[in-house]
Amino acid sequence: MKDLSIYVSVATLVILLGYITYNGSSLGRNVAVEAISDNATALVAEIPSGFVAKPFRIPEKLDFAQEEVPLHINDVRERLDRELQVNSYLHSSTLFIIKRANRWLPQMEKILKENGIPDDFKYLPLIESALLNQVSPREATGFWQIMPDAGKAYGLEINKQVDERYDPIKSTYAACKYLKDAHRKFGNWTLAAASYNRGMTGMQKALDNQKVDSYYDLFLNDETSRYIFRLIAMKEIMQNPLKYGFVLAEEELYNEEKVQYVEVKESIKSLVDFSLSKGTNYKTIKRLNPWLRDEDLKIKKGKIYRIALPA
Repeated sequence: MKDLSIYVSVATLVILLGYITYNGSSLGRNVAVEAISDNATALVAEIPSGFVAKPFRIPEKLDFAQEEVPLHINDVRERLDRELQVNSYLHSSTLFIIKRANRWLPQMEKILKENGIPDDFKYLPLIESALLNQVSPREATGFWQIMPDAGKAYGLEINKQVDERYDPIKSTYAACKYLKDAHRKFGNWTLAAASYNRGMTGMQKALDNQKVDSYYDLFLNDETSRYIFRLIAMKEIMQNPLKYGFVLAEEELYNEEKVQYVEVKESIKSLVDFSLSKGTNYKTIKRLNPWLRDEDLKIKKGKIYRIALPA
């Protein structure tokens, strides 16, 4: 209860006084508070070590996909500052993104390289879904948050029994196809990335209406105007986790799971029975194959599915 009263008191001070000044590192206790009572000063002095909020400095130079971020433009710098601080202080969320990234990014890196997509795009699913198979209110689904029509257009099977947007590997290939198309259209990777949020048509319309050719010169809706800065901030944090206060031992990261694949050509009446026949259980089958959306699997003649099993 003592800790709780400290936090409440400090929060009240911040609201009433508007500012707290501090000296030393985030691990220090040298906190100075101006123009407050002796009692309030004593409360702030009791803040546990590590609970002092400290803004992180913006690097002097940053790029996305080897395209420079124009930090000399005031609003560009401030918008990046916002996303850098927000993502740095979303401790639990960013912490788990780092853990999951150790499992999935090495696999995605290979696919991006194979398709000629800059490595920086591996951070896109981190801001889209936090590497979770989520579904948005608009039905964008999976790590890459792919819409139904876009998924089908880029070769994914999507129906009541199978939805390959939930497959981290196949959805990465589909995302690569989109990004190559977007790069061909816009001629640079920053606009291609922004169009992943806004859509190619929407981005082109904004460029035409405002008569500019750079993402950083566009006036956009709040979501798209933050999108690239969230992406750049995530890249910076992922490449320099210690700098932003994320300290994880190797054993605390999530590793890639070892699996083996079995080819299935005939319909499966019960995935429960199928899993038991393979020496595993239904939960494991569904976890390793999230693209299987039903309790059975009807397979058309000539169709083959590869189902992952524990190795």
